[in-house]
Amino acid sequence: MQGLLYTVGSFIVALAILIAVHEFGHFWAARRLGVKVLRFSIGFGKPLLRHVGSRDGTEYVLAAIPLGGYVKMLDEQEGPVPAAEQHLAFNRQPLWKRCVIVTAGPFFNFLFAVLAYWAIFVTGDVGTRAVIGEVVPQSTAAEARFAPGDELLAVGDRPTPTWEAAVFALMAEVLNGEDLAVRVRDESGLETVRVLNGDALAGLPDDPALLSNLGLSPARPTLPAVIGALTPGDPAAQAGLRPGDHVRAIDDESITHWGDLVEVVQAHPGRLLRLEVARGSERHEFLVIPRAVQLGDREIGRIGAAAQVPPHLFDKYQTEVRLGPVAALSAAVGKTADMSLLMLRVIGRMLIGKASVENLGGPISIAETAGKTASYGLVYFVKFLAVVSISLGVLNLLPIPILDGGHLLYFAIEAIKGSPLSEQMQLHGQRIGLALLAALMTLAFYVDISRLLD
Repeated sequence: MQGLLYTVGSFIVALAILIAVHEFGHFWAARRLGVKVLRFSIGFGKPLLRHVGSRDGTEYVLAAIPLGGYVKMLDEQEGPVPAAEQHLAFNRQPLWKRCVIVTAGPFFNFLFAVLAYWAIFVTGDVGTRAVIGEVVPQSTAAEARFAPGDELLAVGDRPTPTWEAAVFALMAEVLNGEDLAVRVRDESGLETVRVLNGDALAGLPDDPALLSNLGLSPARPTLPAVIGALTPGDPAAQAGLRPGDHVRAIDDESITHWGDLVEVVQAHPGRLLRLEVARGSERHEFLVIPRAVQLGDREIGRIGAAAQVPPHLFDKYQTEVRLGPVAALSAAVGKTADMSLLMLRVIGRMLIGKASVENLGGPISIAETAGKTASYGLVYFVKFLAVVSISLGVLNLLPIPILDGGHLLYFAIEAIKGSPLSEQMQLHGQRIGLALLAALMTLAFYVDISRLLD
């Protein structure tokens, strides 16, 4: 229950921040360009908090349904406007002013992402080094002669200081469907280029596990099979095992690291196991019956023991990316632009059937991710906010009526024909836009629920 509340709370905080950023863009631009703002609302429905500005008369509202927001401007299309205030109405403004006001919302979403990435680059972003741990035999990576110990330096023209950067670079480049050059440094320190086959890349599923689908996994530290903590009442504690015990063998099968221990225990739910343990200079044997636990569609064994992690074990597998203020700004703008283009390309591929709708994420997926990233720490949550903010910016610029992009489409038609579209045509467009958004939301919910049921 506590975890659910944390997830929901993180989701609401994330939505509130990003909606406020988007709507403030419209609000700021409208005020600067001389348009009167009647209401600035975060959320829909019944107002929970309400304040009327003493100087501007704008009504500031926090509403009950935190799934959007809006800025209501003085507009003759929405109601009568006193003659003395007609010059403050949105519809009376020159076309360029209306375009700026509408574009300001998505622009502020992109600006938020730039500032978020800039702050991360300046303060330092710790990530996993892009060093290959394993290469799956006969995989695409194996055919390109990647080898354990290779450090990925660049995918195409994109530097890859971390495994996360390598995943993003691959996602951005793989959509081209061409052979892809990857610069690596092998274990001897020699730099070379390995080429991934474009046809093989085109056949990969569109998801963040691209490097894994290629047959690559990052180098990870090997944990010794030493017990660090025990769960009271679970089989290991009941058998007499203690923190610090080093498991050497199970049923005369040698155990070299913690992964071996986990593999054997999980494979024998409810079966008696004989553990040979080193405790200081002494040797002991313990009989343990792993507790059967259902994991997905299979049953595994657990004994209630956690590994002891030596200090600084992960140090050589991690790296910190830290840039000066100017370099960080350039990198932040570049990453925001790359992410935006990647999202547009994925949307385009989905429309023509070349990318899976599994790329869609609805409110359930967003809420889960918000909760997870918030639990990992501030930097991860800020990264999540940046990605979702970019998504909002891109989606709002799509030429769908009722979205900002739909208004810009109307303005483009107005510029061409010399007069605005009729209210009847705009109304038809809004109905089409609502139908498209309803279909998209239904599909996103379906994908979310399918993930939960898998």
